Amino acid sequence: MLEEIDWKLLDLLQADARLSNQEMAERVGLSTSSCWRRIKALEEAGVIRAYRAEVDAAKAGLGFHALIHITLARHSREVVERFTAEVMRHDEVLDCFSTTGAMDYHLRVLCADLASFNAFMEQGLFRIEGIAQVQTHLVLRPIKMRRVLPRP
Repeated sequence: MLEEIDWKLLDLLQADARLSNQEMAERVGLSTSSCWRRIKALEEAGVIRAYRAEVDAAKAGLGFHALIHITLARHSREVVERFTAEVMRHDEVLDCFSTTGAMDYHLRVLCADLASFNAFMEQGLFRIEGIAQVQTHLVLRPIKMRRVLPRP
Protein backbone atom coordinates (compact mmCIF):
# COMPACT_ATOMS: atom_id res chain seq x y z
CA MET A 1 0.00 0.00 0.00
CA LEU A 2 1.34 3.40 -0.95
CA GLU A 3 1.73 6.15 1.61
CA GLU A 4 0.44 9.69 1.11
CA ILE A 5 3.96 10.98 0.40
CA ASP A 6 4.35 8.36 -2.35
CA TRP A 7 1.12 9.55 -3.96
CA LYS A 8 2.35 13.15 -3.79
CA LEU A 9 5.52 12.13 -5.62
CA LEU A 10 3.52 10.15 -8.18
CA ASP A 11 1.20 13.13 -8.73
CA LEU A 12 4.22 15.34 -9.42
CA LEU A 13 5.87 12.83 -11.75
CA GLN A 14 2.66 12.19 -13.68
CA ALA A 15 2.19 15.93 -14.16
CA ASP A 16 5.82 16.60 -15.14
CA ALA A 17 8.41 13.81 -15.12
CA ARG A 18 11.11 16.34 -15.98
CA LEU A 19 11.08 17.86 -12.49
CA SER A 20 14.42 17.53 -10.76
CA ASN A 21 14.74 15.50 -7.59
CA GLN A 22 15.42 18.75 -5.70
CA GLU A 23 12.22 20.37 -7.03
CA MET A 24 10.14 17.34 -6.05
CA ALA A 25 11.72 17.14 -2.61
CA GLU A 26 10.95 20.81 -1.96
CA ARG A 27 7.34 20.46 -3.12
CA VAL A 28 6.58 17.46 -0.90
CA GLY A 29 8.69 18.50 2.10
CA LEU A 30 11.40 15.82 1.95
CA SER A 31 15.17 15.94 1.85
CA THR A 32 16.62 15.28 -1.60
CA SER A 33 18.12 11.96 -0.47
CA SER A 34 14.85 10.79 1.08
CA CYS A 35 12.94 11.83 -2.06
CA TRP A 36 15.40 9.96 -4.29
CA ARG A 37 15.13 6.80 -2.13
CA ARG A 38 11.32 6.85 -2.27
CA ILE A 39 11.27 7.30 -6.05
CA LYS A 40 13.89 4.56 -6.47
CA ALA A 41 11.77 2.24 -4.30
CA LEU A 42 8.68 3.01 -6.43
CA GLU A 43 10.68 2.16 -9.56
CA GLU A 44 12.06 -1.07 -8.10
CA ALA A 45 8.57 -2.14 -6.95
CA GLY A 46 7.28 -1.62 -10.49
CA VAL A 47 4.87 1.15 -9.45
CA ILE A 48 6.76 3.51 -11.77
CA ARG A 49 7.18 1.52 -14.97
CA ALA A 50 8.70 4.11 -17.33
CA TYR A 51 9.21 7.77 -18.13
CA ARG A 52 7.83 9.01 -21.46
CA ALA A 53 6.84 12.12 -23.36
CA GLU A 54 3.14 12.63 -24.10
CA VAL A 55 2.82 13.34 -27.83
CA ASP A 56 -0.14 15.02 -29.55
CA ALA A 57 -1.18 12.37 -32.10
CA ALA A 58 -2.90 14.74 -34.53
CA LYS A 59 0.05 17.16 -34.55
CA ALA A 60 2.35 14.19 -35.16
CA GLY A 61 0.35 13.22 -38.26
CA LEU A 62 -1.82 10.51 -36.73
CA GLY A 63 -5.30 11.95 -37.14
CA PHE A 64 -7.33 8.78 -37.73
CA HIS A 65 -8.49 7.37 -34.39
CA ALA A 66 -10.73 4.30 -34.10
CA LEU A 67 -12.04 1.87 -31.52
CA ILE A 68 -12.36 -1.70 -32.75
CA HIS A 69 -14.42 -4.33 -30.98
CA ILE A 70 -13.67 -7.97 -31.76
CA THR A 71 -15.36 -11.29 -31.07
CA LEU A 72 -13.42 -14.51 -31.55
CA ALA A 73 -15.02 -17.55 -33.16
CA ARG A 74 -13.42 -19.85 -30.59
CA HIS A 75 -11.59 -19.25 -27.34
CA SER A 76 -9.04 -22.02 -27.58
CA ARG A 77 -5.54 -21.27 -26.35
CA GLU A 78 -4.22 -21.41 -29.93
CA VAL A 79 -6.75 -18.87 -31.26
CA VAL A 80 -6.24 -16.48 -28.34
CA GLU A 81 -2.44 -16.70 -28.53
CA ARG A 82 -2.48 -16.14 -32.30
CA PHE A 83 -4.76 -13.14 -31.94
CA THR A 84 -2.78 -11.52 -29.12
CA ALA A 85 0.56 -12.13 -30.86
CA GLU A 86 -0.73 -10.50 -34.04
CA VAL A 87 -2.12 -7.50 -32.15
CA MET A 88 1.25 -7.03 -30.43
CA ARG A 89 2.97 -6.84 -33.83
CA HIS A 90 1.03 -3.77 -34.98
CA ASP A 91 2.20 -0.37 -33.76
CA GLU A 92 -1.14 1.13 -34.84
CA VAL A 93 -2.77 -0.66 -31.89
CA LEU A 94 -2.20 1.58 -28.87
CA ASP A 95 -4.32 -0.39 -26.43
CA CYS A 96 -5.89 -3.83 -26.43
CA PHE A 97 -8.21 -4.99 -23.67
CA SER A 98 -9.66 -8.44 -23.12
CA THR A 99 -13.09 -7.93 -21.57
CA THR A 100 -16.27 -9.59 -20.47
CA GLY A 101 -19.51 -8.95 -22.34
CA ALA A 102 -20.64 -9.27 -25.93
CA MET A 103 -17.21 -8.54 -27.44
CA ASP A 104 -13.98 -10.27 -26.45
CA TYR A 105 -11.42 -7.57 -27.24
CA HIS A 106 -11.39 -3.80 -27.59
CA LEU A 107 -8.59 -2.07 -29.49
CA ARG A 108 -7.70 1.60 -29.69
CA VAL A 109 -6.01 2.29 -33.00
CA LEU A 110 -4.24 5.35 -34.43
CA CYS A 111 -3.32 5.77 -38.09
CA ALA A 112 -2.33 8.65 -40.33
CA ASP A 113 -5.51 8.55 -42.41
CA LEU A 114 -8.28 6.36 -43.81
CA ALA A 115 -5.96 4.73 -46.36
CA SER A 116 -3.46 3.63 -43.72
CA PHE A 117 -6.30 2.43 -41.47
CA ASN A 118 -7.72 0.41 -44.36
CA ALA A 119 -4.27 -1.11 -44.99
CA PHE A 120 -3.99 -2.04 -41.30
CA MET A 121 -7.41 -3.71 -41.41
CA GLU A 122 -6.87 -5.59 -44.69
CA GLN A 123 -3.24 -6.59 -44.24
CA GLY A 124 -3.36 -7.15 -40.51
CA LEU A 125 -6.59 -7.58 -38.63
CA PHE A 126 -8.68 -9.29 -41.31
CA ARG A 127 -5.94 -11.90 -41.86
CA ILE A 128 -6.03 -13.19 -38.30
CA GLU A 129 -7.67 -16.59 -38.20
CA GLY A 130 -10.30 -17.08 -35.55
CA ILE A 131 -11.99 -13.67 -35.63
CA ALA A 132 -15.77 -14.01 -35.90
CA GLN A 133 -16.85 -10.36 -35.78
CA VAL A 134 -15.28 -6.90 -36.03
CA GLN A 135 -17.05 -3.63 -35.24
CA THR A 136 -15.28 -0.34 -35.84
CA HIS A 137 -16.21 2.98 -34.30
CA LEU A 138 -14.46 6.13 -35.50
CA VAL A 139 -13.47 8.64 -32.86
CA LEU A 140 -14.92 12.01 -33.86
CA ARG A 141 -13.13 13.87 -31.08
CA PRO A 142 -11.67 12.83 -27.76
CA ILE A 143 -13.58 14.12 -24.76
CA LYS A 144 -11.35 12.82 -21.98
CA MET A 145 -8.09 10.95 -22.28
CA ARG A 146 -6.68 10.79 -18.78
CA ARG A 147 -3.17 9.49 -18.27
CA VAL A 148 -2.89 10.33 -14.57
CA LEU A 149 -4.01 7.61 -12.16
CA PRO A 150 -6.80 8.43 -9.72
CA ARG A 151 -6.05 7.91 -6.06
CA PRO A 152 -7.67 4.85 -4.46
